[in-house]
Amino acid sequence: MKAIVCVDKNWGIGKNNDLLFSIPDDMKFFRETTKGKVVVMGSNTLKSFPNGNPLKNRVNVVLSTKLSREDCVIVRNFEELKNAIKGYDDVFLIGGERVYADLIDYCDTALVTKVDADGEATAFFPILDNRVGWTISSQSEEMISNGYKIKFTKYLNSNVKTL
Repeated sequence: MKAIVCVDKNWGIGKNNDLLFSIPDDMKFFRETTKGKVVVMGSNTLKSFPNGNPLKNRVNVVLSTKLSREDCVIVRNFEELKNAIKGYDDVFLIGGERVYADLIDYCDTALVTKVDADGEATAFFPILDNRVGWTISSQSEEMISNGYKIKFTKYLNSNVKTL
């Protein structure tokens, strides 16, 4: 599995069940990277999408003990998640805070768009710079998108847990 996320300078990812920033280059990167792939999320992340609909052109897997829908794959626990993603090569964690916290150590890669701003977040991503086994493998040059300074950063995990 891989994680894909946009974080502010405090590793914040959201506020009031919404993104912190509108960054076209990051949204394009997310779309291109996850299109045709499996995306794993919690129910609040699903609710945050336009009209609460799953993302098009992807297999949407939602971790939830309460949700019941026909347009997504609903899994109740890690065992069901393991079965749902079996056989897929590209699986991306896309949020939110709890899903990232619970599953980040099962990821071999994290694609982190870093925004040089404070979004006053109430939801956060695990700080990979302080996490055992996680190292930066590549980072883009800083660029400006919608007035924000951003860098695309790729982290690798040398200590991947098995789901």
